[in-house]
Amino acid sequence: MASSREIKRRIRSVKNVAQITRAMEMVAASKMRRAQRNVLATRPYADRMRDIVGDLTSRMVGGARKGTLLDVRADSNKVALIVVTPDRGLAGSLTSNVLRRVGRFILEQQEQGRTVETFAYGKKGRDFLSRSGQNLQAEAIKLGDAPALEQILGVATAALSRAQAGEYSEVYLIYSEFINTLVQRPTLKKLVPVETPEASDGSRLDFTYEPNQEQVLAELLPRYVETQIYQAILESIASFYSAQMVAMRNATRSARDLVRDLTLSYNKARQAAITKEVSEISSGAAALAEA
Repeated sequence: MASSREIKRRIRSVKNVAQITRAMEMVAASKMRRAQRNVLATRPYADRMRDIVGDLTSRMVGGARKGTLLDVRADSNKVALIVVTPDRGLAGSLTSNVLRRVGRFILEQQEQGRTVETFAYGKKGRDFLSRSGQNLQAEAIKLGDAPALEQILGVATAALSRAQAGEYSEVYLIYSEFINTLVQRPTLKKLVPVETPEASDGSRLDFTYEPNQEQVLAELLPRYVETQIYQAILESIASFYSAQMVAMRNATRSARDLVRDLTLSYNKARQAAITKEVSEISSGAAALAEA
């Protein structure tokens, strides 16, 4: 059994850890609220763009779809995968769940005889793809808690331009979808060819597009895909801080439980030491009395 001094040292260390995890929980909670506001602020723009793209694609038939992201015809068997992960850890199983989904997707594509080329947002995903020997084409790390759209365009443009050039038959996106504070779901989304979105009932208006519908659609489709990627990054940030807040809260509770158990062990060790000392004094006194 450890001595009372060792137990007391451990109690002090665990209390310090609990203070750190408690502070990290409060910081994550504050940043989570801002990240949630960013996600909600971009949804009206994304919804409106989805309505316009849905209206345009419903009018495009036959040859009008060729040459756009609606109808990518690649001769190669390559597919592109865009992976969105956090830059940091201490968020429970959030990152591992996303990376596990990435690994499963790559294996599925390889079983079908396809080659996967990857693009990464976030240090955790970049490191995983590099360590596992994947063909990493472009990366963007340290985007911050509220990245601007311009910060994500480099990687997105690299993937979309190659898809438009016919190098990729399909482009996929894997990220952590923010459901609520307690639930974050690894999500696989197909970006290219663009699946025709359905416009909401309230957006069925008789628009007039200038200079023409085909040109507007050709220019709008890349922006539409870039918006989906940007939205996924914001969802990933909100998911990260939510998962980190919950993980730090659980760590703080575990530390407090450990302090309680260690305090009990400390009291038992102290009581045993006192009992031993009393017994030794009593034995000595008895020996002196007999002499």
